[in-house]
Amino acid sequence: MSSNGNKIELPASIVVRDLAQMIEKSPIDLIKKLMTNGVMATINQSVDYDTAAIVVAEYGFEAVQEVSAEDLKEEVGEVPMWRQMIAGEDKAQLKPRPPVVTILGHVDHGKTSLLDAIRSTDVAAGEAGGITQHIGAYQVEMKGRLITFLDTPGHAAFTQMRARGAQGADIVILVVAADDGVMPQTREAIAHAKAARVPIVVALNKVDKANANPDRVKQQLAELELVPDDWGGNTMVVSVSAKQKKGIDDLLEGVLLVADSNDIKANPNGKVIGTVIEAELDKSKGVLATLLIQNGTLEAGDVVVAGIAHGKLRAINDYKGKPIKKAGPSTPVAVMGLSDVPSAGDLFEVVPSDKEARVIVNERLDAVKTLAASRKKLSLEDMFSRVQAGEVKELNLIIKADVQGSLDPIVTELNKLGLGEVGLKILHAETGNIGNNDVMLAAASKAIMIGFNVQADVDARRMAEKEGVEIRLYEIIYRMTEDIEKALKGMLEPTFVEKTLGRATVLQVFTASKFGRVAGCRVTDGELKRGAKVRLQRGVDIIYEGDLSSLRHEKDDVKEIRQGYECGVGFKNFADIQPGDTLVCYILE
Repeated sequence: MSSNGNKIELPASIVVRDLAQMIEKSPIDLIKKLMTNGVMATINQSVDYDTAAIVVAEYGFEAVQEVSAEDLKEEVGEVPMWRQMIAGEDKAQLKPRPPVVTILGHVDHGKTSLLDAIRSTDVAAGEAGGITQHIGAYQVEMKGRLITFLDTPGHAAFTQMRARGAQGADIVILVVAADDGVMPQTREAIAHAKAARVPIVVALNKVDKANANPDRVKQQLAELELVPDDWGGNTMVVSVSAKQKKGIDDLLEGVLLVADSNDIKANPNGKVIGTVIEAELDKSKGVLATLLIQNGTLEAGDVVVAGIAHGKLRAINDYKGKPIKKAGPSTPVAVMGLSDVPSAGDLFEVVPSDKEARVIVNERLDAVKTLAASRKKLSLEDMFSRVQAGEVKELNLIIKADVQGSLDPIVTELNKLGLGEVGLKILHAETGNIGNNDVMLAAASKAIMIGFNVQADVDARRMAEKEGVEIRLYEIIYRMTEDIEKALKGMLEPTFVEKTLGRATVLQVFTASKFGRVAGCRVTDGELKRGAKVRLQRGVDIIYEGDLSSLRHEKDDVKEIRQGYECGVGFKNFADIQPGDTLVCYILE
């Protein structure tokens, strides 16, 4: 929201109090003006743009519609989070800010070594003998310009932040070892960065090794739509050796070039907003939180709301642990004074008073309860209705298959299904069972999880239920493609979805005259229910799938057995049971 002379920029809706502050009039006078125009509103209620425009015109102002983040999305597609954050700022006040960078890549490809090499090039950090207080983020200087690095544990944390509505990084440095090439976690990191629509700079590490093959790695990257710039593509690939500290300056210069091409800006004098990087409860100091400021200037004494935590900041320290009074955009700081521990990825903002902070937090707590009660998965069944309503422009999929030989034809077939009305986008395709990282990526990207001849881990199923992610498992390719094609055309009929009730481990096998061979089991998770469906697994192989015909505890027939108890289980027309087998009990809903 901004004003320029007699012109004033207004959003789609605005609180009466904020409108009064913008035009420097008394809220009481403004409420009277609204009443004369037939609008009854209190100081904390919102009025729409048309109403606000009429009222400010009576004070001699000309209203102009503010360009919102949603308007930007319609014009250029999904926009970076920082652009959404500054959508309401006065464009004349925007100034370049340091880019925020995070490093992703496969394990053992040199992420930690590269971070250490980058740190050691920063003279300011070295003068004090290294970083005295690690707060999960730090800054380095390159040719008089600052670059902020997020020292996150990997792409899981990167995606968790996106799932919470934040996007801490402006640029991703993807570390790929020249002697190893693109690996599973490399592909996963690329999928996370692409889903976030964050520019990627590739650091081709370990080029000093005798068996390094940079051209092979570049070919692999090109196959993943990251065509190197020296091959005529748009992806900057910089050769480095973290061990020998070679190419580090070139990499940092490359980051600055990418930052310049993306025009990363903020308003130092605007509304103070940003992202929580990490937080913890210290027994002596209380809540310690690391904040990344993305717009405005944070000052000691400010009242901050971060997720469902709030408080007046008692102290602000920079990344070296030095006390400071204020910090501008792209600056990581450690703060004290919050009432509770916020979650990594929560957005924070500065509000005028502690009273207003408590009101905001209470509203958010109520919203969380309402969301939990009404949360609905983005399923294939409701896809077409949401397309028609304009809520969804493309169907995002994450594919997991048992072997590469299955994955390639699945991806090929699904890529043929995109329609003019709604596109189909495969964010990530990999072999192996469905895990937590897959579900987190699906949650952050509003994607549907597709599995072919694989299982979902217990933790992954729990997270999917919590995050509202649909997991669909298939054994026949044409049924998978048929379902997705029907969803895109809006013809998919409701189907049964598997819900896991519990798991048990077979301890021993014995024979009963009445039931035949019976599995003596201990329930390790959830519960077993008589009459439910059951799947018996030996390692990764499924050896039986059918009904749970009998369930006994000691000598009694029971309807259910809970976690921690032992029981006897009988299977209908099946006797090939061995100790160590895993039993999965489920129902179809």
